[in-house]
Amino acid sequence: MIRIGVMGSIGSGKSFVAKLFNTPVFNADREVNSIYKTNRECFKKLNNKFPLFIKSFPVKKKELIATINDNSKNLKKISSIVHPLVRTKMRNFLKKNKKSKIIVLDIPLLIENKLFKKKDILIFVNSKKEKVINRLKKRKNYDKKVLKNLKENQVNLSKKRKLANYIVDNNFSPNTMKKKIKILKYKILNERNSIRH
Repeated sequence: MIRIGVMGSIGSGKSFVAKLFNTPVFNADREVNSIYKTNRECFKKLNNKFPLFIKSFPVKKKELIATINDNSKNLKKISSIVHPLVRTKMRNFLKKNKKSKIIVLDIPLLIENKLFKKKDILIFVNSKKEKVINRLKKRKNYDKKVLKNLKENQVNLSKKRKLANYIVDNNFSPNTMKKKIKILKYKILNERNSIRH
C-alpha cells in the first residue's frame, strides 16, 4: 500500500486535491466533526475541562470557537482530548483499506502529530494568497482569531515544503487539476513499482 500525505496551509485546497486521487481518503477534519456530533465520551471530557463554554451535546462549533478565543492555549487542551480518538479512527481506516494500492491521508496536523511514516509520499499543496482567502471566507466557521491560532499551531510551511516529495500548484481550473493529479498518481505508482522490481 502506498500512503500519500497531503500538506499545505489552511485553505490551500488539500481536501480537493486528496479527493482527485480517486482512492480511499482519510479526512481528519471530517472525522473530528463526526466525533463532536456522535461521541458522548468526548463531550463529557470537554465539558469537564471547559464547563463555561462546552455546555451541550452534540458539541457546537461556536462553543469551540469561544473556548479557543478565550485562551489560545485551550486549542492544545482540546486537541489532547480529540486527537487520540482521531488516531483510533485512522488505524481503523488503514486496516479497512489495507488491500488498496494507494490511500490518501488528508490530515492538517500530519507532521505536527507525527502521523506520517518514513516511506510515505508527501505532497505539498500550494495556492495563491487571494485564492486561499476566498476559500476561507466561504467557510461557515470563518473566524480570523481562530484561524490565527490554527495557523500558529501548524509547523512552519516552508519546513513542510522541504519535506514534500512533490509540490502541487492548486491555482488552476478543476478540470486541469484533475488531469495534473491523474498524471501524478500514475507517476507515483510507476516509481514505486520500479523500486520493487
